[in-house]
Amino acid sequence: MADDEDDLAAEIRASDDDAPAASPRVDPPKRPKSPGRRVPGWLKVALVFAVLGVGVIFLLWGTEASDAFVYSKLVNEVMEDPDRYRGRELRVEGQLRQGSVIFEAEPACEHRFVLEREGHELPVRFPRCVVPDTFRDDMPMDVVVQGQLQADDTFLANEVIPRCPSKYEMRERQQDGEEMPHAAVPSEPT
Repeated sequence: MADDEDDLAAEIRASDDDAPAASPRVDPPKRPKSPGRRVPGWLKVALVFAVLGVGVIFLLWGTEASDAFVYSKLVNEVMEDPDRYRGRELRVEGQLRQGSVIFEAEPACEHRFVLEREGHELPVRFPRCVVPDTFRDDMPMDVVVQGQLQADDTFLANEVIPRCPSKYEMRERQQDGEEMPHAAVPSEPT
């Protein structure tokens, strides 16, 4: 029997020598299982997009970035169909009617003036004490106001933006004898 076992061991060694050497099998290390459930990948992606969407909505409605979505119209467009624009935040551009600016200090500071374009007028109320330096009543100028059209067809402005003429336009006006806004005050002879 010992001879049979020796013969069997010799055969096994011979067959091992003929066969290519097999690498020993190594199992990958096992990860410890987490105590909770695993979150699916699609849910993680959905959560990222939801957070980004909320951030964009906050930027548009909660900050001044929402000004990019304000309607911008001319006086004649607004006054042809005022019901269409009531209750909306909008910007309106028109020519300042000379002599129409009134400042009332009592009971609260308020500037009142009229913008016009193509035969249409828009009375404007600006309830602030201070207007931009370039807002002047002594020369023709375009003005943009931002705010809301009220039920009585007056415009309650929260911002006034005077549009000063370009330097080329000012040169032409100066040649015609007009003074430039904020021009240097000529020195008086002594």
